[in-house]
Amino acid sequence: MSRLGTLGARLYRGEVGYDFVGKRKIWYGISILITITAIVGLAVRGLNMGIEFSGGAVFTTPNTSVSTSDVRQTAEKAADDHTVVVQELGRGGLRIQISELGTKEALPVQEALAKKLDVKADKIDTQLVGPSWGEQIAGKAWQGLAIFMVLVVIYLAIAFEWRMALAALVALIHDITITVGVYALVGFEVTPGTVIGLLTILGYSLYDTVVVFDGLKEASKDLTKQNRFTYSEIANRSLNSTLVRSINTTVVALLPVGALLFIGGGLLGAGMLNDISLSLFVGLAAGAYSSIFIATPLVADLKERDPRMKALAKRVRAKRAAAAKAESEAGADRSAEEGDSDPDLQDAGAAPGGVVGQRRQPTSRGRGRGRPSGKRR
Repeated sequence: MSRLGTLGARLYRGEVGYDFVGKRKIWYGISILITITAIVGLAVRGLNMGIEFSGGAVFTTPNTSVSTSDVRQTAEKAADDHTVVVQELGRGGLRIQISELGTKEALPVQEALAKKLDVKADKIDTQLVGPSWGEQIAGKAWQGLAIFMVLVVIYLAIAFEWRMALAALVALIHDITITVGVYALVGFEVTPGTVIGLLTILGYSLYDTVVVFDGLKEASKDLTKQNRFTYSEIANRSLNSTLVRSINTTVVALLPVGALLFIGGGLLGAGMLNDISLSLFVGLAAGAYSSIFIATPLVADLKERDPRMKALAKRVRAKRAAAAKAESEAGADRSAEEGDSDPDLQDAGAAPGGVVGQRRQPTSRGRGRGRPSGKRR
């Protein structure tokens, strides 16, 4: 068995473990810091909305040997310095996006690009997107996200309990905030592919969270009938037992997404697939973090406020204190008994001057002579 498999088996059996729940204040602090950074970046820089949301024009050219910098300069000059984004396509063509470009301004840009590339104008595919259509798409995306959140909370509240539903909702909001903040900080363009990726990562994040919650629900059944473990300790044991599974699931999911992002986007110019893979990559990593460091510790925090769990924790502490006291007294009694039965310690107390050692028995006749055998000669 591999080392990771051995570690997973030991974690599942509770032989080893890390105190995730006990150190939850550290994870809360890290998450709050990351979230604040994301919110500040979103407030200061804002999102770089694609033309699908802000409106504009997209020009797709056939295969060409003209550099992207020359094409960008030509498009900016023809579009009166509008924002121009040029991407290389895998088949050798170019994709030119110009935000907030109307129908009247699109025709001169198309003609200028055709002249620069030395092709006919009708060989350049032109697509115009109005801002009203982008607003409708954005509104539908937010509506879908809200419906998804409501359904998730209802399902988790029925399948588990409201505390777990609340913790899962906080974890999902945490993942979305971090992903959107990364887009704002690095300036990546937000496209419909980004929205699809955001909606997809919610499922991955929720999957990890539900796996941990299912194990926690099973482990905490009839928890108040025992006095050995508190709810936080049971939650930590359940989290450790599913830790390797969560890591394996996340790594397996990140590998193809990373290949799509770095290889497909960096080398092949994947276009919209690049937008989807970026949001998936960031969201999957954030989801794995939140399911381990946010969702379960938050459930333990909420659950420990329950009067029954408070009483359980009090009983557990009392039992452990009594056991520690009894063990201490038993150890003291054993030390005392060992001291009474040790002849060396007895002789040490009887010998003058505190000399330790066994006393020499006196001889009955003379020095160096043994006892008489009792036989007559």
